[in-house]
Amino acid sequence: MSAEAVTTWFLELTAPDELRPAPVPAPAGGVRIVRAGEPSGEFGRFLYTAVGGDCSWTDRLAWPPERWQAHLERPGCEVWVAYRHGTPAGYMELDAQDGGAVEIVYFGLLPRSRGLGVGGHLLSYGAARAWDLAERQPGRPPTRRVWLHTCSLDGPYALPNYRRRGFRVTHSTVAGPVAGSAAPSVPPSTPSAPPSATEAESRHVG
Repeated sequence: MSAEAVTTWFLELTAPDELRPAPVPAPAGGVRIVRAGEPSGEFGRFLYTAVGGDCSWTDRLAWPPERWQAHLERPGCEVWVAYRHGTPAGYMELDAQDGGAVEIVYFGLLPRSRGLGVGGHLLSYGAARAWDLAERQPGRPPTRRVWLHTCSLDGPYALPNYRRRGFRVTHSTVAGPVAGSAAPSVPPSTPSAPPSATEAESRHVG
């Protein structure tokens, strides 16, 4: 159990030109990013556990297969997967919400792909896909805001990574000490109470 309080930061972009893309990896790095166009609960669970296994990701571990499938089939849900030399390296889950908001719900890399420049590229590419999500989702309004939250459980590089890409902190909350993870999904423009110990979860691994 953590003996320290957990700080959660809420960040956002409010215009596409606020995004500051990271450099694209060299072709020799074998990095490509592909949307998981066919929702697969099994693949979704694999990504979740492979990325979050050493990062306190726990809130979906008990989901049965049918819940995974139903979640990923929801309108406005997109999963973008980074591959390195044909092997999954990380992923980002996007969720279209009311009022033209798109949340980056989960983002992270498998351990062997961390520290290789893949994370900045995946964040840049995925955030750009959040801005043009309505073009792929009939009936969705144009994106007006892209937001996420990260917390002190995510390690020392997560918050600086988001700031380098142009995300601005809108507010923060403190909870703890807690046993696991970061914050509830609350849009940063909406006032919220600090997350409880059971609500908190780390969702972003840069």
